[in-house]
Amino acid sequence: MSSEQQLPTRQRRPSATAPIVDIQGSVGPAGVTRPKHRRTFTGFGAQEIKGVEASIPEHMREAWLKHQASGFQNKEQFEKEVVRHVETTLARSMFNCDETAAYAATSLAFRDRLIIEWNRTQQRQTFADSKRVYYLSLEFLMGRALDNAMLNIGEKEVAQNGLSELGFRVEDIISQEHDAALGNGGLGRLAACFLDSLASLNYPAWGYGLRYRYGIFKQEIIDGYQVEVPDYWLDFNPWEFPRHDVTVDIQFYGNVSKTTDESGKVTAHWQGGELVRAVAYDVPIPGYATPSTNNLRLWSSQASGGEFDFQKFNNGDYESSVADQQRAETISAVLYPNDNLDRGKELRLKQQYFWVAASLYDIVRRFKKTKRAWREFPDQVAIQLNDTHPTLAIVELQRILIDLEGLDWDDAWNIVQQTFGYTNHTVLPEALEKWSVGLFQHLLPRHLQIIYDINLFFLQMVERNFPKDRDMLSRVSIIEESQPKMVRMAYLAIVGSHKVNGVAELHSDLIRTTIFKDFVTIFGPDKFVNVTNGITPRRWLHQANPKLSALIATKTGGPEHFLKDLTLLNKIELSVNDPAFRKEWAAIKLANKQRLADYIKTTTGVVVSPQALFDVQVKRIHEYKRQQMNIFGVIHRYLVLKSMTPEQRKKVLPRVSIFGGKAAPGYWMAKQIIHLINSVGSVVNNDPEIGDALKVIFLEDYNVSKAEIIIPASDISEHISTAGTEASGTSNMKFVLNGGLIIGTCDGANIEITREIGEENIFLFGNLAEDVDDLRHHHTYGQDHKIDPSLDKVFQAIQSGTFGNADDFNGMVAAVREHGDFYLVSDDFHSYLETQELVDKSYADQELWVTKCITSVARMGFFSSDRCINEYAEEIWNVEPLKPETNSGVPKTEL
Repeated sequence: MSSEQQLPTRQRRPSATAPIVDIQGSVGPAGVTRPKHRRTFTGFGAQEIKGVEASIPEHMREAWLKHQASGFQNKEQFEKEVVRHVETTLARSMFNCDETAAYAATSLAFRDRLIIEWNRTQQRQTFADSKRVYYLSLEFLMGRALDNAMLNIGEKEVAQNGLSELGFRVEDIISQEHDAALGNGGLGRLAACFLDSLASLNYPAWGYGLRYRYGIFKQEIIDGYQVEVPDYWLDFNPWEFPRHDVTVDIQFYGNVSKTTDESGKVTAHWQGGELVRAVAYDVPIPGYATPSTNNLRLWSSQASGGEFDFQKFNNGDYESSVADQQRAETISAVLYPNDNLDRGKELRLKQQYFWVAASLYDIVRRFKKTKRAWREFPDQVAIQLNDTHPTLAIVELQRILIDLEGLDWDDAWNIVQQTFGYTNHTVLPEALEKWSVGLFQHLLPRHLQIIYDINLFFLQMVERNFPKDRDMLSRVSIIEESQPKMVRMAYLAIVGSHKVNGVAELHSDLIRTTIFKDFVTIFGPDKFVNVTNGITPRRWLHQANPKLSALIATKTGGPEHFLKDLTLLNKIELSVNDPAFRKEWAAIKLANKQRLADYIKTTTGVVVSPQALFDVQVKRIHEYKRQQMNIFGVIHRYLVLKSMTPEQRKKVLPRVSIFGGKAAPGYWMAKQIIHLINSVGSVVNNDPEIGDALKVIFLEDYNVSKAEIIIPASDISEHISTAGTEASGTSNMKFVLNGGLIIGTCDGANIEITREIGEENIFLFGNLAEDVDDLRHHHTYGQDHKIDPSLDKVFQAIQSGTFGNADDFNGMVAAVREHGDFYLVSDDFHSYLETQELVDKSYADQELWVTKCITSVARMGFFSSDRCINEYAEEIWNVEPLKPETNSGVPKTEL
């Protein structure tokens, strides 16, 4: 349901008749409201339904009540809905209904059911007039929606049986859906898990993001190289609702003038420039085992003045007639446009402002309908910044309050600081966003003025409190006095928020003691907290690994219990020595491996044995995640195998090394890592001497739906980032939750996973975070930096042309040999190889291995995104769940 269909709760109360609700029209940047429309709203929260029911004529009441029931009564009703959508919505006949049409009809049938609870949830939250959470994230890596909706609504079995009678397999129908291309890595998947938990825990919450027309890109591997092509995921998307009546004009460029009124108050006016229209698209987010259905609002960019200039067209200027629309649409075209060029940097900053300005307008408009005083804004609104990308929201809210609403600076700034929380996701300096002052002046001149004022008042406060430490002023200044001057977005996020959180204990300690230590001194330690990341077990166990979920449910009282309280997993440890339980556990793992082996054969043509150890590293390709060390280790294994006799090779534990992930289009080194992986695979997989002893697979276009196949099949997964560089990681949690073990460094959440599951159930190696700086210093200034001998042999093999043109990989080798080995590949390589040998020995003892796997899963209850969201709610947002009414007398879906 559109936010515009929410009632101003202090003006209207529910009655027996459907209330009339004003639909807020679009506004321009100066706050000029366009004409409103009036619309009758017919969705009700549970508390309104009894009164409404009494007003429904007797002959219509039964049909109305059936409409209000959000679930299917039985499989016959489901089949009827599917057939109706095939024949009317899709204008097809059941005689020529293929799997694509069946997917569309099934999705529409489930979407119809979601809408009912979606409307109720939004009305319930509006009438309750309670505090809402607004989660701002540039990425939402949602994955497929149909299977998630089936499971969360509790109707997958009904759909399975109904589709079977219609001649389809539910698995085939689910596979027709495109992954929503709204994210790339862990940042976006964390946001998706958070939305699931917010709805499942009944918190009033909205997500805000951008509706990327082409995603980040669709990855193809051609001749071993990554090639980026558009991801046409929006060809058919039944899960979004365009809100063409919810539009906001966003301003760029222009100039700023100031006027002074009779009282001497100065007001700034941002004028001129370019307008781009933001159009809202809403996506329902269903909770599990609850009717609560929250909203994800995505913004799409359009030309403010219309798509088409007839005058230019009639004058023969055909290209220019659509130029404004094309320029506007680039803002929401692609996630993370390549910023190696200045135009790319401008587009990225334009994206960020467009998204947060539209979102802030929406949030502020919703608050103003309550007629509350502005001082109550933080009591009604909590905005969480997911990394630095939405930091401009801080400046935009300050602009709205002082320029448009006329508040004094100090009053406005107090509201801003109490409203925002900031989640930091990195300690890597290059990942802490900075934008040039010149770019800001060109694109957002008023915001640059506000940033300078924020910085001035902040530095004056620092000067008063720390008068003897003048160097601190330059260290903490939001404006970096470099050439050119830069705006430090992370610093702005810290100054403008009331809480800053890291996402794992090690990460939070590092930001307190390293990159943000001065801010801890200034604001005190209470501002900086830790909230260790978590994952939703609904997606990453129940949906991805249904057989394992069902087995666990037999020991925990059913899925509806442990999927809402993951700590109940500890009950399965009581069955760790149960022969029947262990046998079924191992059979499920083997079936998952066979499914992945079939997928590998279908997509790559390579045949792998499910009896081999499946070694997996799937994540964004980056040097700090050290996929290069993994493939160097694979080459080492290959060289060792080549040195053996055929009889010796027969005794070696077979291994399949599986890689997946995307490299940013402008990240040359990451692309070379992908090229080396594929080049090694081409040699190893076609070497008759090696056979099944070693296979190397790169799965192209890694995404959520592929992860749901890969993760349950993993025996060992690699989380081998240089210590102190990975903020948390969540894929490590997903792999362990699905019965796989980890080889990893003491980095990110690996440390807390080790604490929970026990050191005997994880394979740790490498230097510790506290040693990294000294090692890097020694590499740079020492005289005896030596390459590990085993790694040196790997480099010799690469440079001899064993895996193709050696020149292709010179940069990767030189980064370690000649340029300081910043990510400590050589320093950790010997430890890595020794630990891999320990993995081989442990896997050979399958009884011990199964014990490790069961024990690890049993102890993973802490790593639920539900626990994570409850911590945010208590420590940062100060928000309470709003549970749906259950005594309305209206039929409810059994969830």
